[in-house]
Amino acid sequence: MSVESAAVETLDYRYSPLSVRADLAAAQQRAWARLAAPGEWWPGAVRIAIAEETRAAESCRLCRERLVALSPHAVAGVHDRGTDLPDALVEVIHRIRTDPGRLTRRFYEEARAGGLSDAEYVETVGVMATVIAVDSFCDALGVPRHDLPAPRPGAPRCRRPAGAKQGLAWVPTVAPEDLTDAEAGLYDGLAAANIHRALSLVPAEVTGFFDMDAAHYLPDAQLRDFGTEYRALTHAQIEFLAGRVSAINRCVY
Repeated sequence: MSVESAAVETLDYRYSPLSVRADLAAAQQRAWARLAAPGEWWPGAVRIAIAEETRAAESCRLCRERLVALSPHAVAGVHDRGTDLPDALVEVIHRIRTDPGRLTRRFYEEARAGGLSDAEYVETVGVMATVIAVDSFCDALGVPRHDLPAPRPGAPRCRRPAGAKQGLAWVPTVAPEDLTDAEAGLYDGLAAANIHRALSLVPAEVTGFFDMDAAHYLPDAQLRDFGTEYRALTHAQIEFLAGRVSAINRCVY
């Protein structure tokens, strides 16, 4: 068995009450294998720990109390944690997972002051987004969540895009005109809209997340092709669901 196969051997929909498209399952398998591998700034073991902490945040007592408070800063306490990650990183994971609608620049600056680099913050968001997407898919199907893969050895690559600039968001991002040879093809098949640029300080997270997004949602080229329906749901039905989920999650994108 290859390392990649070992990383996804528990990702299986044979017992799902609904059939799952082969391309969708394959995209999740690629995402799961990528979770376990060393990233740009975190080794595989930390990436898997971030995934574990993302799940632990859902049952955190402190996060529940903060969520109903007028301000999350009004409630002090200690997180019910699932890992031994640093406190600053645990705080970032729990806040993003449980109360994303009230994140502020202050939150980001406190994370930086706590020792996280801007690129580590972005990679953390990318890992979390991957785990949440796959976990939510399983929850919707009513099947158990997949076991997380075992981390793969190796050191992070620590490559920062030379063209990353401050301005679009709290974190530096890379515009299409600022891509270098090291990031060539980053926005191939993508419109390079803000949502695509959000993780661009860590290009591998853009590539990985939108590989999975294309299977769960629609590839960018099909998104505005309203004359063709590519899924069992119509464009209108897909966008209705997307809008409803965004409203529930207080996402104003």
